[in-house]
Formats: sequence, structure tokens, C-alpha cells
Amino acid sequence: MPDKPAPALRMTRQRRAILEVMQKPGQHLTADVVYERVRRRIPNISLGTVYRSLEILSRAGLIRSLCLGRGPRQYDGGIHKHYHIRCLACGRIEDIAAEVFPNLDAAVRGKTDFEILGHELQFEGLCADCRKSVKRSRKRAR
Repeated sequence: MPDKPAPALRMTRQRRAILEVMQKPGQHLTADVVYERVRRRIPNISLGTVYRSLEILSRAGLIRSLCLGRGPRQYDGGIHKHYHIRCLACGRIEDIAAEVFPNLDAAVRGKTDFEILGHELQFEGLCADCRKSVKRSRKRAR
């Protein structure tokens, strides 16, 4: 039986407001943060509506859903292919302005029997603020 084409996404007022919140480049927002920002424009929106809308917008390819490390899922308005770096101390996530490896999927495809549909690449480290904090803690400990 052939797959049915995906139904057209109905762009509700709530979904449009969420997309507008997500438009600022480099943001990686939790559903709670999106909810607080959208509530300024639509005071009666529910947190459940925000969660459902974020998932719908993610499945439609209009935003990216990120589950990087510990902590809550975050959403990225940048749908272009890019990689992320996450601070292991504070959890902050940033985009990396680096070339995407176009042949990585093909290289992995040859090593497994999986059908490769895509990949997410995440780097981990300590952000500048957390590195400074660690240095101050070490100095105080001496």
C-alpha cells in the first residue's frame, strides 16, 4: 500500500506565533521558554498547545527538535544543516559555523545495514563563562 502524502499543515495563529519566536538565529529554546514568549502575545495559550505545536512544526520540517545530552528537549529555528556544541557544565547549546560533512552519511552507509536517513553531530566542551568559573574555583581552593 503506498504511503499517503502528508496533509498540508494548517498554520494556526498559535503556530505562527511560535514560528516567529523561533526565527531569531542561533536560539535553542525549551518549550517552557517558547511558552513564556508566546504568552506575551497570546495570553490564553496553554503549555500543552505549545508542546504539541513544537512537535508538529518539527515533524513538518519548519523547526528542529534537539535532544542533546541531559536536560529538556530544545528547539532550533535554524533548519539548515549545521552542527551544535554543548557546554557540559551549564548545558548551553550553540550553533557551530563549520562546514557540514556532506559525505558522512555515505561513509556510514557502507559500514552498516541501516538505511541512513540523516545525522546529528554534537560537540561537547566548556563554554568561556564556565571555564572562567572553574579557574576562579581552583584559585579559591588554593
